[in-house]
This record gives sequence, structure tokens and C-alpha cells, in this order.
Amino acid sequence: MQKLWKNAFRECGLPWKDTFSFSEPISITTLSELKTFLDAVQITQCLLRPFFENADYPLVERGELLPSFESDFFEYKDLPGFSLVAFERELQYFSEIFQFDILHSLMDVTFKADGYACPLENCTIEQNVETIQNRIPRKLHELFKQEFGKVDTSVLDYYPQLLPYILEMDRAHVLALDSSGFFHLAGVYGSFPSDLDPEIKRFGLRAKKFEVGNHTKYEQNRLFVYQYLMELYGFTICSERRTSSALFSRRLHKAGEKFMVRVLGQTDRVITTISSATKKRRYPTVEKIALVQVDEDQSEVIRQLEEGGFFVDRKRHVVILRVTYTQHKFNPENVRQERALSVAKQEVIHPITGRSVDDLNIIKDTTNMILRLNDIVRGEYIGHITYKRIELVENTDTEEKRLKFLYSWLSKHQRRIISYSDEFYANVVKILDGYLLDPDNEESFERHKNLYLDVQLRYNYIQQARKLMVLERLKKRKIKGEKIPYAKMVQQAVYILKELKFDITTYFDELVASMISITEAILNDRYLCRNYIMKRDDDLSEYGLSIKKEYGKLVSLLDDIKAIRKSRNKSIEGFGP
Repeated sequence: MQKLWKNAFRECGLPWKDTFSFSEPISITTLSELKTFLDAVQITQCLLRPFFENADYPLVERGELLPSFESDFFEYKDLPGFSLVAFERELQYFSEIFQFDILHSLMDVTFKADGYACPLENCTIEQNVETIQNRIPRKLHELFKQEFGKVDTSVLDYYPQLLPYILEMDRAHVLALDSSGFFHLAGVYGSFPSDLDPEIKRFGLRAKKFEVGNHTKYEQNRLFVYQYLMELYGFTICSERRTSSALFSRRLHKAGEKFMVRVLGQTDRVITTISSATKKRRYPTVEKIALVQVDEDQSEVIRQLEEGGFFVDRKRHVVILRVTYTQHKFNPENVRQERALSVAKQEVIHPITGRSVDDLNIIKDTTNMILRLNDIVRGEYIGHITYKRIELVENTDTEEKRLKFLYSWLSKHQRRIISYSDEFYANVVKILDGYLLDPDNEESFERHKNLYLDVQLRYNYIQQARKLMVLERLKKRKIKGEKIPYAKMVQQAVYILKELKFDITTYFDELVASMISITEAILNDRYLCRNYIMKRDDDLSEYGLSIKKEYGKLVSLLDDIKAIRKSRNKSIEGFGP
């Protein structure tokens, strides 16, 4: 088994001599080249090596790579973890905005020595070795000195050999350009600044989820804002290592740096990379790399991967999967308010050549989602979920577990169910109605009444939001991507609002607020008002009169919904102090 990981990325274009060394010097000048280099080394040593050396290595479930990300429940302390930052520039030690122990490039030293290189070279090598040695466990000191006592640890040629020692450090290592323009290991034991409190408050104020001095609103929305902010950078609310990496990336991107932050958590077993994007992008690029198992039902995908030699483990259908994400600016009027990230691209990486294919759907297949949902309601799903962030639930062999799985599944895939195709949504409704409304299940649901009501509430939210999403599209006069006339827009809006007025007996204030805002936008359409509503009836054609009539119905329905909201808010205030 060891031979398998030792041969990884052997044909990826790097001049490998053996698993830990190269036959030629490594000369890297750009972040993109550095990323390719780090991919080969870190996937090999931090994912493949543990996989082949641990029979019970915890593969990452495909769903764990789909936003929104779930909290980690286990910490695998025997698995590797690290964080790093790389800058496409030289470091200015005093001026940097974080703390780290600096390592010196021999190239910088020799340039400054005016030809007297030898004494300074030896001194610099010793200094670098001592700096790293002081930050690894004492039991490794002697072994480290034997291995690296006389070599330049700052050059990337030794990075694969050095990585096992770096993995023993709690903090980040640093890569940057030297004075010759080549990347080198520029520091170790870095601490990323984590200004969590001001960042959450600033973001919440901009998103209008907070108001200065409004403690109640802050308490109600803090967790949502915290989770949304973290997810923009690829994480859930999690460990200090990943939290600080996310917030440091945010700070670097705002400062216009050309950078890459990379982190591997011992809990998530995922290499997450956050890197600078173009100035036109609001947020840096986020991608994740992990070992996942291809679903056995994807027979055509399995056939293609097997023919191309992409499997790390053919028998278990394990592949190296890289997922790239797109961030979304927070929009309070969007039905899918909580959508911070969505999957932009999936790539399966070849374990020998490093080339990738991106035309296969490993984690986002709607058919697989329907199959999983079916398995859950039938009690046939084998796996685990985190229920409400506090409880680990294994398998679905009891009614209580099925309901907890269902609640978590609906919560995780809420925005997908809202936005995916009509055919997909119809299948979801068929399965959920068949389970939740089945008279044979009434007795068992009664025994878990609160849990059942939680699931129903989540389902009702999705149903209302789905209708609201159609109303949102009507605002742009579009149905299924096609432009529609004003008469159909207003007619359809009336139909949807009638249904929603009935539905909001189960009340969700954020949906009602969006409903009012979207309907007002439709009613205030300039062209509609100018050409139909503001004109006298005598000046309108039969077509125009029909639009004006439906417009009146829409105004009346909106007034009713506003009255319901006002009454609801008053009743809530009545329970106040």
C-alpha cells in the first residue's frame, strides 16, 4: 500500500528523484505555479499517505463539500493538519501584519555579502535550522538536525522532505519571493490575526441584520451573520485555525495583496485554499480538495474514471476531488438569503499525472439527492449527520432518527430545493408528502411531535420560498427563462399571492417581508404604471383594462398581507415587557 502513495504525481511535470526529493532545482516565480507544486506535495503527504497508512481513514462524504457546510463532530488527532500563507512578493519583516519566525534565503544573503558568501551561507543555514528546530517537538530535534543540519531548508527543493516536520507545528508556515524573484520557505510558526468581533459587527451592519445599540436584533441575527461570513471563505463556524485563516484572507484581499492561504483541518480532512482573485471580484477564490467515494449508482461516471485511471482505490471508488466555489453578495430581498457559496466547478484529479477532468458531477447530482431522500424516509440510509449542530445521529433505523435526518437534509439542501428544476421539486414533494402525510405514520409522529413539527416547519418554509422565488422571477417578467407580457406577469403574480396569503398561516417574517418588497416592485414598474394604471379607462383597450383589473386585485392582496404582518407584529409586541 505504501508504494501507491509514494508514486503519486510522479508524472505531473515536476522533476521527481524519489518521494521526497528532486533531480533538479525547483524554480517557481508565480502563485499559480506554487499552487500546482503544493497540490502535488500536500495531496500526496497529507491526504494519500494517511489514507493508505490507516485502514479506517475517514473519507469525506460528498455532501460535506456542498454548502452550507456542517460543523465537524470528530477531531482526528492522528491525521495531519497545517496552515500556510504565500505572498507573491518579498516580505518586509517589521511591516507585515502578522507574527512569524523568519527564515532567510541564501540568495538574499549572498546578494548582500558583496562576494563573501561562504561564512554567511553557513551561518544562515544554521540559523534557519535552529529556527525550525525550536518550533517542533523536542523529541524530533536530533533527527531533524541530522537530516537538515547542513542544507538550505528555505529552498523549495527540500519542502517535501521538510513537510512531515512542518505538520508537527501548531501554527502556519510562510512562503514568499526572495530577492531573485523565486519562491522560498520564508517563515514558520505564523499566527494569523483574527479580528472576529469587529468583522462580524461590520458585516452585520452592512447587511442590515444589525443596528447600532439594538441588542435584541444582534442576539437574533448574530449566528446567521457569523455563519454567512465564515462560509464566504469556505468554512463553517469551526476551529481557531480555520477561523483565523478565513479572516486573515479577508483582510489580505481587502488590502489588494496577491496571496494564497491554505489550511488542512484535522477534523474536516479537506485542503481548503483561499487565494486572491482579480480586482473585479468582491471575494477571493475558494476551493477544496479531499478524498471522496464516488456513489456506486453513478455507473457511467465510474466507468469513465476507471478507463482514465483516476481512482486512488479502484475497489472503493475513491478519487481526489477538487471543488471550486462562487461567492454571493448578501441580498436581503433574495429568497435564498443564506446562500453564501455555491459550487462553480468540480474536478477529479489524476493521482499520477495530476491532470483533471471537470465534466463529471460527483457531488451535485440531483438524482443522487432524490435517492438519498428516499433512503432516509424508508429508514435505509446508512451514514451520519449533525442534528442542529449539537447531536451526532447515526443511520435511520428508528422514526426519531429518520425525522432528525430529514430535518438536517432539508436544512442543508434548502436553497437547492427552492431553486432547482420543477421536475426535481416535484419528486421531492412526492417523497415528502408520501412520508409526512401517510396515515400509517401518525402514531409514531405523535410520539415525536415536536420533532415532526420542526420538519413540517422547515418543509413549509421551502414551499413558501419556492413560490416566492417564482414571484421574484415575475418581477423581471420571466418564466422559465422566457420573457412574458405584462398581462401574464400581473395575472401570475395575483395567482401566486393568493396561494401565499393562504400559506402564511404558517408565518415566516423574512419571507413575508420579501413578499411585500417584490410585489411592491411589480406594482411600481414604470412602464406598467405609465401605460396602463395611470391612464383613464376610456383610453385603454380591452387588453389594457384586463391588466388594470388584475393590478387592482394585486393591490388588494398586498394590503391583506400587510395587514396580516401588522397584526402578527402587534401580537408579538403584546407579549413583550
